[in-house]
Amino acid sequence: MSEFYTIQKQTEGLYKEKGSKFLAFAYPAQSEDEIKVIQSELRKEYYDARHHCYAWVLGMDDQIWRANDDGEPAHSAGDPILGQIRSFELTNVLVVVIRYFGGTKLGVGGLINAYKEATASALSKARRAMIFETREIVMSFPYDMMSIAERLIADFEIVVHKRDFQLSCEIIGDLKKDSVDEFMEKTSDLYTMKFKISGDDNE
Repeated sequence: MSEFYTIQKQTEGLYKEKGSKFLAFAYPAQSEDEIKVIQSELRKEYYDARHHCYAWVLGMDDQIWRANDDGEPAHSAGDPILGQIRSFELTNVLVVVIRYFGGTKLGVGGLINAYKEATASALSKARRAMIFETREIVMSFPYDMMSIAERLIADFEIVVHKRDFQLSCEIIGDLKKDSVDEFMEKTSDLYTMKFKISGDDNE
């Protein structure tokens, strides 16, 4: 299965408990570098907050993730945030929950619930977007095969990143991983076209 879900755009949530405010921010994210930029911007904007706790998940079959309590008791903040991301079955997502302390300690159980509810508040407002695990495909062919190439792009929903029409034609794009076998079978008799798919020996 190579269908996964992320969120379409940033959403926000809020949870209040005994004077403390928990501001939750959920973002679609593609890389750790992008996540670091978002976190830096939040720290500048909410510089006066006591805690910036977060969790993120990136990738599809081979997911990587992080959870951080940022000074809260161990596993009382980052893990509940991560748990909600997984409960909503999302990837390529960052959630940061910023706490403003209200003067009354909540205890570990209260913190776990607060970070969970704040995260759920943000993620429940998000519209999900389906994403797919893909393989890069390079298509090389003569000009008279252009219409066939364009038909393959449409039929297999290939996302094109580059077109090069100089001495010959070359198109580079992303093909859904689950469609690789069907694609190679359908193109097996196109002897004047060459295909190179990343992570695959077919060419």
